[in-house]
Amino acid sequence: MNEAHKTRYSVHPGGDKMYKGLHQQYWWPGMKKDIALYVAKCLTCSKVKAKHQRHSGLLEQPEIPVWKWENLAMDFITKLPRTSSGYDSIWVIIDRLTKSAHFLPIREDYRVRKLAQIYIDEIVSRHGVPLNIISDRDARFTSRFWQSLQTALGTRLHLSTAYHPQTDGQTKRTIQTLEDMLRACLIYFGGNWDSHLSLIEFSYNNSYHTSINMAPFEALYGRKCRSPICWNEIGEAQITSPKLIQETSDKIIQIHNNIQVARSRQKSYADKRRKPLDIQVGDLVLLKVSPWKGVIRFGKKGKLAPRYVGPFKILERIGKVAYKLELPPSLANVHPTFHVSNLKKCLADENLHIPLDDVPIDDTMHFVEKPVAIMVHEIKRLKRSRIPIVKVRWDSKRGPEFTWEREDQMKLKYPHLFSNSVASTS
Repeated sequence: MNEAHKTRYSVHPGGDKMYKGLHQQYWWPGMKKDIALYVAKCLTCSKVKAKHQRHSGLLEQPEIPVWKWENLAMDFITKLPRTSSGYDSIWVIIDRLTKSAHFLPIREDYRVRKLAQIYIDEIVSRHGVPLNIISDRDARFTSRFWQSLQTALGTRLHLSTAYHPQTDGQTKRTIQTLEDMLRACLIYFGGNWDSHLSLIEFSYNNSYHTSINMAPFEALYGRKCRSPICWNEIGEAQITSPKLIQETSDKIIQIHNNIQVARSRQKSYADKRRKPLDIQVGDLVLLKVSPWKGVIRFGKKGKLAPRYVGPFKILERIGKVAYKLELPPSLANVHPTFHVSNLKKCLADENLHIPLDDVPIDDTMHFVEKPVAIMVHEIKRLKRSRIPIVKVRWDSKRGPEFTWEREDQMKLKYPHLFSNSVASTS
């Protein structure tokens, strides 16, 4: 089996290919099972071969909120065109029960203290202090000041798992809708995008949502909004306290039922493309890493570095689909908690391991290859433009690699290479 799997003329075939190649000349009881187990325990195959099965980990959804504006989700839209007022970002804050949202224009360089003041003025003053907040691991949300502020207010922070920024999808879907509405406003009305933001917020909160079977405004206040499109006259008889309280309670129950139906439908769709992977504390797993060079390249080239590193021991189970790993000191700057989709069971012997020296990894779980020298300067000729490009030699453990990159981007990131090339030319 070693000769049929690890030699230069076999090069690590899969279990089926290896069995087809051997069974014509050899046979023993349980041959196919032994070959499948042999391939599964091959550490080289485990670290270099891509997974073609369904993703691990079934969809886990957060609990449905009990009351309005007690459970929030928030995120940022950055890199927008700077307006005359100096804004270049939008802070999106959503109530997970009624789906009502606030779109707050901000600047990307605002400090956390400034954001906290906006949060107090715009959210807490209108809706009170929430019970918990769902967000990604943005540096502003993981800062000590933001966490200490929410602890003092009694609000729990639920951050997404590191290297797996998938939450319930509510914020991302709202951001997509907001960006589409901003584009439409700029095309038809012109001007700065912040001048349309207040009416966009009104339009979003007054639009029908399938998940709750009503508009967020109606879910929040118990009645439809009075707008130029739909004038709803409100009489005094409709504002009697007992009836209003009963209608509000019935509305919340209806929203709960509608959200539960939508979530069940979403989970049934998502779990068709996923599979459960139950890993116990103490098991050995391989950790998935992604290749990254840090520049935009003209040509595509395969990444030949290992897909997985490890094995690492599981120390603790965090929630239902996340695990804490025992990482070596060389990965001390990496967050040790990972989603189950980034892990793969390791069946190889415990004394085997993938050396991390061969895979230099940064704090975002990407392995980075650095350029060594500029080999050739050329001009890429297009129809109406000329783009200076350079041929770069990269430092790789697998040997020299050469790619064509844009000269301006390489000068911005690696200016020392061009000083060396000028000196060598002279």
